[in-house]
Amino acid sequence: MRTTYMAKPNEVECKWHLVDAEGQTLGRLASEVASLLRGKHKPEFTPHVDTGDFVVVINADKIVLTGKKLQQKNYYRHSGYLGGLKTTPAHIMIKQKPAKMVELAVYGMLPKNRLGRKLRSKLKVYAGSEHPHAAQQPQPYQLRG
Repeated sequence: MRTTYMAKPNEVECKWHLVDAEGQTLGRLASEVASLLRGKHKPEFTPHVDTGDFVVVINADKIVLTGKKLQQKNYYRHSGYLGGLKTTPAHIMIKQKPAKMVELAVYGMLPKNRLGRKLRSKLKVYAGSEHPHAAQQPQPYQLRG
């Protein structure tokens, strides 16, 4: 009789991946990064266990938005007070906080529970090509498409 394999948290081996966002479409990049964070590329993937890897995204300021999203897409945040809704258009966000733009796209594709919040800490996004994770020796990851 065969049983379904369930990965245990102490058996999972985490790698570090380096993703270059230069010239990549925001949504396509975010979906692949979210898949790496969850560990869906591994044969021992288990939905309720953190089987994912660490991901370092560089050159977030060179990300591409298709269509008219640069002019029409808005990012919202709320202070918690009445009338506290703040709106930032994508063309301003990409100039001021390009790393936050990539983070928000990836966070939207992760589970909305304790596991998803744990996976957020495995994502490191930087606007330029420099990053402080050279000691972890991240392997370059080639995106599909």
